[in-house]
Amino acid sequence: MESSLFKDKAVLVVGGSAGLGAATARSFAARGARVTIASRSAAKLDACAQQIAADVSAKVATTVLDITDDTSVETYFADAPIYDHVVVTAGETPMGPARSLPLSDAYIAMNSKFWGAYRVARAVQIREGGSLTLVSGFLSVRPRKTSVLQGAINAALEALARGLALELSPVRVNTVSPGLIATSLWSNLDEDARTRMYADAEARLPVRRVGQAEDVTNAILYLASTGYATGSTVLLDGGAALA
Repeated sequence: MESSLFKDKAVLVVGGSAGLGAATARSFAARGARVTIASRSAAKLDACAQQIAADVSAKVATTVLDITDDTSVETYFADAPIYDHVVVTAGETPMGPARSLPLSDAYIAMNSKFWGAYRVARAVQIREGGSLTLVSGFLSVRPRKTSVLQGAINAALEALARGLALELSPVRVNTVSPGLIATSLWSNLDEDARTRMYADAEARLPVRRVGQAEDVTNAILYLASTGYATGSTVLLDGGAALA
């Protein structure tokens, strides 16, 4: 991908202080974009911005934004600039079977990952020909009995993106749907459990490896840079939906 393709483009990464969001911000910044990262934690934002500066010698702006809160979203975007590209990676989704997951946790998951993206989409201003990219997950096409709600939320996000591709045209709206990716999301597991999970995935997946953040950011940058892509979902799961 040409390094100058995103030069001086205004990019917002929601959920950009950690994991896939931080990797996405780093990739855009390395290509000359004017990147803003947003999340609820000022401390994490500052740490991420410092790390990106050290990694790729690029300065990124930060903004504290709670996408689960109507007022926070509306207040920020009322005065925010027009962006060329927006990526929403944020979303906390407590997991469990539908009959045992507390409804309060289910509401939190839906409010964060689905309604959070919805709030951003309805409030943000994106330049014509620019893009909005949402991050869903392969459970939308390969559900599991222990993560029913996650599959439903991911499928809803992908449907939302298709509808928004029509409503927001000529802004382009797409979704990236990752499988298992080795990020800080799994840092709550002890090292042995995490190693076993990755080893099991490597044995099961057709690609014989676990996904890396760069795999996902490559897809996000592809969608942002491809002017003929809208209403698309890029499934990036190492073949998990087939295995």
